[in-house]
Amino acid sequence: MSRSVILRTDFTEETFAPYGTVIAQPENIGERRMYSQWLGGDGLSPVFHVNAVAPAILPYRVSLLERHPHAAQAFIPLDVSRYLVTVAPSDDDGQPNLDALVSFLVPGNLGVVYGRGIWHAGASVLDRIGHFTVLMWRGKADDDVMLDVDAFTILPPAGDGQEALDTTVAQKVRA
Repeated sequence: MSRSVILRTDFTEETFAPYGTVIAQPENIGERRMYSQWLGGDGLSPVFHVNAVAPAILPYRVSLLERHPHAAQAFIPLDVSRYLVTVAPSDDDGQPNLDALVSFLVPGNLGVVYGRGIWHAGASVLDRIGHFTVLMWRGKADDDVMLDVDAFTILPPAGDGQEALDTTVAQKVRA
């Protein structure tokens, strides 16, 4: 039987904290939000690129997860309507705990930093083609660990229209 995950609309700095951090705009002119503590790694060099991502449609099927054991990875939307952030903690053996897998709906004005070693699905955008700036560090043979998993399907929340999802997420992140 295929596993299903209900898309969560409660994406906040607090709900995402076990997996990394949210990249958000400062509230005030002249203010800076710093993310330097997430950067770097011993013997690694920065890699900075922009990618284009084809739109996904909900329900959305996922069968591959990845992690980066030596460094965090930042995704900063350049032109994205909204996107999915699907993450799982590791179990005691270092494999993804699929029973604890979550998928968040994220508005296109927020970025994410996946913490070092966090299992996550590849970038998935909704509505239209999206573009992200990606920043990470590389230099080890196993910088990217890819794992085929039993397929799971990300389902939209019951009873919520697409516009309601956008409004809910935007309000909760700023709360």
